[in-house]
Parts: sequence; C-alpha cells; structure tokens
Amino acid sequence: MQAAPDHDSVEFVAPERIVAATRGEFRAAILAHLEQLSPDARAMTIDLSKTVEIDASGLGILVFLQKRAKDRGLSTRLRHAPERVRNLLKVTMLEFLFELID
Repeated sequence: MQAAPDHDSVEFVAPERIVAATRGEFRAAILAHLEQLSPDARAMTIDLSKTVEIDASGLGILVFLQKRAKDRGLSTRLRHAPERVRNLLKVTMLEFLFELID
C-alpha cells in the first residue's frame, strides 16, 4: 500500500486482497494518510487496480473510509475498481457513496 499525491487528492494503492485477514493493516495505513491530507484536499482516491479479492469486511472498510472522508468534507473516489467490486457495490446498493473512475 502506498500513497501518491494528486493536486486535489491523495491516491492510495489498495492491496491485492481486502479481506478480513488484511483489513486491519489497510485500515491503519489509509487512516494515517487521511490524517495527513492537506486542508486543501477535496477527495480521497483509492486505486483498486491491484485488488483481486474483496469480501464483506473489505467492503465494510471502504464504507468506513468513505464516512471518515465525508466527515472531513472529502469525496471518495475508487479508481480502476475491478468488475467484482463494482458488482458488489451495485448489489449492496452502496455505489452511490463512491465516485467510480477509470
């Protein structure tokens, strides 16, 4: 996991697996970066291009992160979300929480 700054957001590269076994590490890393965002930032972007597996706990972490970002006045973008993640968001009716970008 790593962060890459953008003009109005910080992009986080998510791990290959966002599942129960990895959620704690992912959560801690992304929250640390969220706390260090510039006051001028307008969005938090999570790059899911390397993510091949996500379970219910992983989806829960994404929703948790979206809420934390929203509390700071930030939108949450999911970049390069795999079809499985997009379908999971659609089936659970949570896609409205995120801006999906390629």
